[in-house]
Amino acid sequence: MDFRGKKYERGSNWSDPEVVELLQLWADESVQMELESCLRNQHVFNRIAEVLREKGIHRTGDQCREKIKKMKLEYRRIKDNGKAPRGGRTWKFYEVMDRVLTSRPALAYGSLGGSVMAQQVLQGTMVESYHHQFASTALPFGRSQHPELMEIKCEEVNSDDHCLTPEPPPSVSYQQGSPEEREMERAFLERAQNDSPISRVEIPIETSASPSGFSEPNMANSSRIQNVVPRPGFSALHRLRKKRKGQRVKDPLDDFLLKTLTSQRAMEERFLQMEERRFQRDLDVEERRMQLEQRRFELEREHEFRMFNVFAQMLSILKQSHSGSTSSTVMPRSMDFSQALSEIAGMGGGGGNLQDMRAHPLAERRLDMRGFCNPSDFQKSPYLSARGNIANIFRGSTEEGYKAYHADKYDEDKNPNGIINFGTSENKLCFDLMSKRLTQNDMNLMEPPLLQYPDWKGHKFLREEVARFLTYYCKAPAPLKAENVIVLNGCGSLFSALATVLCDPGEAVLIATPFYGGITQGVFLYGNVKLVYAYLDSKITGTSTRPFQLTVEKLEKALLDARAEGVTVRALILLNPQNPLGDIYSLSELRDYLEFAKRHELHVIVDEIYMLSVFDESATFHSVLGMDRLPDPQRTHVMWGISKDFAVSGIRFGTLYTENQDVASAVASLCYFHGVCGPVQYKVAQLLRDRDWINQVFLRANHARLKAAHTYVTDELKTLGVPFLNRNAGFFVWTDFRKYLRTGTFEEEMLLWKRFLDNKVLLSCGKAFECSEPGWFRIIFSDKTHRLQLGMQRIRKVLEEREKEILAEEKEQPCQSDQDGKADSTDEVIFVSRHQEPTCAGNSNLGDLIGLLQQQMRSSDWLQKNTAEQFAQEKPEIYDVFSKLVGQQ
Repeated sequence: MDFRGKKYERGSNWSDPEVVELLQLWADESVQMELESCLRNQHVFNRIAEVLREKGIHRTGDQCREKIKKMKLEYRRIKDNGKAPRGGRTWKFYEVMDRVLTSRPALAYGSLGGSVMAQQVLQGTMVESYHHQFASTALPFGRSQHPELMEIKCEEVNSDDHCLTPEPPPSVSYQQGSPEEREMERAFLERAQNDSPISRVEIPIETSASPSGFSEPNMANSSRIQNVVPRPGFSALHRLRKKRKGQRVKDPLDDFLLKTLTSQRAMEERFLQMEERRFQRDLDVEERRMQLEQRRFELEREHEFRMFNVFAQMLSILKQSHSGSTSSTVMPRSMDFSQALSEIAGMGGGGGNLQDMRAHPLAERRLDMRGFCNPSDFQKSPYLSARGNIANIFRGSTEEGYKAYHADKYDEDKNPNGIINFGTSENKLCFDLMSKRLTQNDMNLMEPPLLQYPDWKGHKFLREEVARFLTYYCKAPAPLKAENVIVLNGCGSLFSALATVLCDPGEAVLIATPFYGGITQGVFLYGNVKLVYAYLDSKITGTSTRPFQLTVEKLEKALLDARAEGVTVRALILLNPQNPLGDIYSLSELRDYLEFAKRHELHVIVDEIYMLSVFDESATFHSVLGMDRLPDPQRTHVMWGISKDFAVSGIRFGTLYTENQDVASAVASLCYFHGVCGPVQYKVAQLLRDRDWINQVFLRANHARLKAAHTYVTDELKTLGVPFLNRNAGFFVWTDFRKYLRTGTFEEEMLLWKRFLDNKVLLSCGKAFECSEPGWFRIIFSDKTHRLQLGMQRIRKVLEEREKEILAEEKEQPCQSDQDGKADSTDEVIFVSRHQEPTCAGNSNLGDLIGLLQQQMRSSDWLQKNTAEQFAQEKPEIYDVFSKLVGQQ
């Protein structure tokens, strides 16, 4: 992404008549001399732009200068590299550019009526000068000289006047010198023409004296001053002139000017080389984009070919069944195709798929309920208690990737080969906005109450501001109350406090998987509260209409299974928007979940920490606090914090809103251990109070940047042919890498995760979120563009290497269909496959082909591109056969 300002816009859309008008002005001799003689040429192109505007061509000076620069680069490329026949004559502007650039004028000066006129001297090379002055008719557009042209002025003798040149009295005249003096002058001028520094330096201003004592500066050229009336005593003054000219030849300023001009020319050549490299880099980027487009086009064509192939097989099976063949069996409607294919091929083993997990008892697959309750299963440290040993092992099993990242963190300058973090859910796109806002004057206040112990629930001014903030952004039907607000240092502390005050040790909280793994630490490490999982999967079966959809039926089943084992469940945790899926629950879904909790007398902890991170207008977020009536308000508790929505995860601030005063009082007692310091409370209150800045500046920029980053990462995944959940909230993309797992186990998932880490990119694997299907990964996209590009390149490298390995293994075992592990393709799961579907004899029947065809069509825009009418026109013979067969059924 290019974030440069309008000053640098390229202005590349020039028509030929506009280019001709620009070249006519630029090629003018006076314009070329001014461009050669000045240090800065912006004012020249500004005047050219003014003339173009008078002619109806609206361009800026920057656009004119950029267009000339590109044409010079094109001219040099043709002339130096010989890429066009006969020196590039096929380019329509080559002759004009060649005439101007190979015949640049040198500067000679002549006095005419007390003014200085630049004259053109044709040379083969560029002649540069720091300063010259045009006469009033030098430029075709009649503008006065820009002040920057006067940066280096001619030397003046006995005069401090730099601006005015009054006409000399007509009575003043000078004698010509003696023949010897004339000969010395001629020799001096010949030396000056041969010496390169003098040829580039302006001849100093002469001083003429009037009888009244007035002195004026004027310019002298190489010709002698013509005398009108001889004046006695002029010889001494003329000799003084010659003496000063002789001293000027030896002046050290000449060497300085020579070096300066040489450096200026070298810098110009260097600049042109850099522009050539930039031009070449742009060409390479465009070529890369074209290659990606071509690759995407090939994938689409391959996709359509597979669909027509499946369609042809369907016609063949229909024809066979019509003629009396009974070899094909129709798959039951309730059976998923990929599941049936896995069972037929015998690839359901490995112990890591969903079917095996459902076959095991609840006690075997819920490690957090059995394993952590028995510390004797782990190696103990003699220095720690039982809970200390559990905490130590807990951290050691989840922090391996983050330890490696902090030991080898990526840095553009200091460590470009370090690890890029796509695993931690942080918004790194708005540091500039937040740092500027948090350092403004209204944030800096240090009063005694802020440095003393506060109310443990939080300062009153902060809780009032939080109540107003949540009322506004949650669209609450009535103003929320400050006494129901509790402030802690982060939502992790809130999970800990709520689990402690709502559950006894050994009891449990119900949560749907996959979910943010940090919740496990929050509820278990302090309160010894367990989690009961309601497993979600990518298959669309039963009442599910989208992958990983949470339904009341799944919650009911998980709750009943836990109670059958004697586990007491006290609460339900809902994440909205959901991490890592990005799901946003509708109002009807939220009401169903709350009604379910009320029936079973469960507390509901709703985490809405990504409330303001819904970056697409097509998605609508509904807060629990915005509902007209809560089914059980005394058991409904809503959490929110500034870590995600305001891109300040380093400022630990979380808030709880509950109408149950017993819960509020119990949680407030734990705020003693999780309080927020007074100055931070003041800054947060000021931030939440600035509603105009939040709406007009921060949220607009934040949503735009999140959307652009999400689009880049998802486009890369589409190019790679990787399925993912297409959501519009949060900082993450839930990505399906299951086709890169040969056996489909969590052990193989961990090996792929380590392979990413070895290639210096950190991701979060599905096991960290208790996902029931191995192979799902979470990719964080809320990062700067250059880090996203480098990280996706490293991911691409790993996946391409893994794909080659799988293809090599498949060649050794022909006609053996693996469990492809693909998600059901709906409008919400974008799927582009580069693998051929299994076509072994005996494995395909009509139900399989129908399911496969539906999957292929839903995963692309084939239905939009190929209507029945269009198909009937393009392939009438196939359409007639199909219609006839359908009519006979």
